[in-house]
Amino acid sequence: MIQLFHTVCEYCSKITTERYSTSFSSAIKLLHNDLRQPIFNIYGLVRFADEIVDSFHEHDKHVLLAEFKVQTYEAIDRKISLNPILHSFQQTVNAYNIDHELIEAFFRSMEMDLEKKAYDHQGYMDYIYGSAEVVGLMCLYVFCEGDRSLYQRLKDPARSLGAAFQKVNFLRDLKADYSHLDRVYFPGCDFSNFTACDKSKIESDIQRDFDDAYRGIMQLPVKARFGVYVAYKYYLSLFKRIKRVQPQRILVERIRIPNYRKAAILVRAGVRNQLGMM
Repeated sequence: MIQLFHTVCEYCSKITTERYSTSFSSAIKLLHNDLRQPIFNIYGLVRFADEIVDSFHEHDKHVLLAEFKVQTYEAIDRKISLNPILHSFQQTVNAYNIDHELIEAFFRSMEMDLEKKAYDHQGYMDYIYGSAEVVGLMCLYVFCEGDRSLYQRLKDPARSLGAAFQKVNFLRDLKADYSHLDRVYFPGCDFSNFTACDKSKIESDIQRDFDDAYRGIMQLPVKARFGVYVAYKYYLSLFKRIKRVQPQRILVERIRIPNYRKAAILVRAGVRNQLGMM
């Protein structure tokens, strides 16, 4: 019956991913079947921690996050947890020998969200690393399936991809972060006077991350490449859409990609894959 318990826990991580992020879950389903569940398991942990700091306003977030962190490490050490999200996460951490420092860096960034409302350059870089780049690195452990030389070769592009996704999220969610959570992630920006020049500087930085990430995606194992490429194209399309709008618009509106556009991205990516152009 233990296998049934594993299956139920994994289903919780999968349904969490699907309900919170349709685009990301769609891209995961394009990975080889061997890789899908471990990535769902990583996302489930990330999503729950993020939910604590962003949504649980009527509860003691500090206590909840501290308990969640302790329970995460207990699950990894014991190789079991009655929390289904933590149980499925520990399975992936232990199966792929994911470096615990990545998990520690992730929780440090979540703790920063409880305290900090604005960031200098170093704080911004530290936050990006812990909240996004390490998630890309955890996923890379899964994609490389134990090939440590490949992991080392693709570490920097994986970090760039995580950073690009997070920075695009910051621009997309600027209204909620600034107006509702009183957070300013981008250093040196006055969002009461957010100019086209400010926006352009942020976009140039993001474009460099996308460019660096693409080179790594093309070197990923075949089992991972197509799904990661589609996720990259989803976010690149969103980024291009954000670039076309005026600075003040993203302060009042959450920019999205229409479903028909996502479908078109998937079709074109599939054609490129079939033609061996990836």
